[in-house]
Amino acid sequence: MPGPRPLPATPPTSRRTPAAASAPPPDAAAPRSAGPAPRATLGALRAAALAAVAALAGLPGAARAAATYPQSTFYPHSEVGGLIQSLLNNLLFWVFLIFVVVETLLVVAMVRFRRRRESTGPPEGAHGHTGLEVAWSLAPVAILACIAVPTVGTIFRIGGPAPPGALQVNVVGHQWWWEFQYPQLGVVTANELHLPVGRAASFRLQTADVIHSFWLPGLSGKRDVVPARTNQLWFTPDRAGTYRGQCAEFCGESHANMRMLAVVETPQEFDAWVRDQRQPGPPPAALAARGAQVFSQSACIGCHTIQGVSAGVLGPNLTHVGSRSTLAAGVLPNTPESLGRWLQDPPATKPGTLMPNLNLGRDQIQALVAYLESRK
Repeated sequence: MPGPRPLPATPPTSRRTPAAASAPPPDAAAPRSAGPAPRATLGALRAAALAAVAALAGLPGAARAAATYPQSTFYPHSEVGGLIQSLLNNLLFWVFLIFVVVETLLVVAMVRFRRRRESTGPPEGAHGHTGLEVAWSLAPVAILACIAVPTVGTIFRIGGPAPPGALQVNVVGHQWWWEFQYPQLGVVTANELHLPVGRAASFRLQTADVIHSFWLPGLSGKRDVVPARTNQLWFTPDRAGTYRGQCAEFCGESHANMRMLAVVETPQEFDAWVRDQRQPGPPPAALAARGAQVFSQSACIGCHTIQGVSAGVLGPNLTHVGSRSTLAAGVLPNTPESLGRWLQDPPATKPGTLMPNLNLGRDQIQALVAYLESRK
């Protein structure tokens, strides 16, 4: 009885991939010359691999576009962030190279050993190919070495102690805000971290309640903040600017509202900020004086610290709250209108917040706004 009719061979089709169809960016194009093209360096190969990965993912120009996003990790501005990004680029290069080699061998095998019209029986098997067996045993070892060696090296470089002379900052995570203490400087603030450019900052990370994760994507990697444990992190910012950050570990109802700002400034600007933070603040006048009276006679003094007025520790330090850019851990801009909205009904603005609705009257809110905004 005749066997099944063999299927007709289908010639392989060639398709232009996005990487092949798109031209390289002008700044990456090699200059034309009459002689032979120069050999590509390893850095150029890595850059080409990253560009190809972005093109295959349907993200042309993704690297350049990432710079416009405020919480992008692709353009770090510290040496620790640079080491992490360099490691990522290295791994992407090897992953892309492995992908190209494996897919090339797969296509070659499909074309070379495809079923042909004249085939009448099962293909002839090949067994005991010593060279092939040695190759596929050694290849994973070499690949893992190329990945493990730079990874372990980076871990030890960024996981060691901070350089001498580093600025000490104690970070305490609360539901749902960040407390920043500068023990060397006698300054305590909330949700807005100030750092001098070019000086290493060493962070001691603790939590007052549940697990949080401290993350400033534009400066460094994540570091968990775990109950009953103190974790360490350090980096040296190398460019002035304002960097957004947030808690990166789910910590409750307002986890998404647990944000922060890192303000990196020149040493002179940082020293001026420290001098201002050490001052008790100007005495209130007119409507602000009425607000100071409301503050001292309400539940505010039980939760918040204002130097010379109250010593509460459950909520953010408000000694210089008027100088900050945001309110409620980045939920609202620091404007009189936003502050009045917050004082009117905090849970309506930030679900789950521990600050209750104090049922303040309109006149009390206006007075409190004037007082708190005067705390520069």
